[in-house]
Amino acid sequence: MNKQIIYVLLIFHLTLMPFLVAQNSIDSVATESVSPLFKEQSILPLKLSYSNKELKKNTNDSTYIKTKLSYEDVNKQWKELKIEIRARGKSRREICYYVPVKIKIKKSKSEGTLFEGNKKLKLVVPCSTAKDNNDNVIKEYIAYKLYEVISPYHFKTRLVDISLSEIRGKKVREHQIKGILIEDDKRVAKRHNGKITERAINPLAQEDIVCVQNAFFQYMIGNVDFSIREQHNAKLLYVDKIIYPLAYDFDISGLVNPSYGTPPLGMKSMTERKFRGVERNMGVMNQVRQEYIEKENLILSIVKSFENEFENESEYEKAIAYISDFFKIISNEQKYKNDIVEQMRN
Repeated sequence: MNKQIIYVLLIFHLTLMPFLVAQNSIDSVATESVSPLFKEQSILPLKLSYSNKELKKNTNDSTYIKTKLSYEDVNKQWKELKIEIRARGKSRREICYYVPVKIKIKKSKSEGTLFEGNKKLKLVVPCSTAKDNNDNVIKEYIAYKLYEVISPYHFKTRLVDISLSEIRGKKVREHQIKGILIEDDKRVAKRHNGKITERAINPLAQEDIVCVQNAFFQYMIGNVDFSIREQHNAKLLYVDKIIYPLAYDFDISGLVNPSYGTPPLGMKSMTERKFRGVERNMGVMNQVRQEYIEKENLILSIVKSFENEFENESEYEKAIAYISDFFKIISNEQKYKNDIVEQMRN
């Protein structure tokens, strides 16, 4: 073979190699084993029994109460698990009827079940008993599903139908509510061969593309209730000496627009948008902007796929309109400049 041709092929191979290595790494993560609990995405029926009063009053970060969880398997048979639960969050203990739950399962109890490999889980539930409570959960679940197609660094989730037997003294009150199971952050870290870091890290020291993807996402759903620096409604994932943000908890957002929410940061309404990303290179900003524009149909199709899950049709219509408005902003040069670029924080 001609020496010049060999030289050209060698240069081409060396130039392409970093891309191939990176692509193989991404592919390996994409095909990494995910817990069966989250591989399946049909709505999972659950049964739980506990006292809301006891959960709020007698549990904290280290104190759990024992109970049982039952789930319906693929053969429509009910299986039972012994679990421990505690309340999550601070403000919702005071303002909500239901509180978010942290679930802990002993390895010996989960072996051979759908929950095998999940030592800890978060369970999102509605806040109130108001008629829009389940639709709020659906909208927050949609946010998690949207983030999955935006960032490779995300939590796996699953929608559940919960039959909750609330113990109230000698009486039991039955509730039918929606919920979201969220995998533990350590499982996310394991999937990416990384670890969760607890310390505060300046956003500019974090991977820029994923940070901007996150900033656009938070703007898209109208959420300002987060901080990737202080890890408020976000975790930081450390992989190969690079830091990536992991976003979660999207209930206080314009997309969800819950009745218990109040406009933050001096904003006029819960549905008002405010870009909270830090100042970045415009090449990165424009790259991510183009990624979103190219995914518009995919993102809207995800929202539309949940139309039949809404109890109130108007809540679905508000959700699809809200996400559609985001694309009107980023597709318009002047709006993009005014509402996003000029709002970047120093």
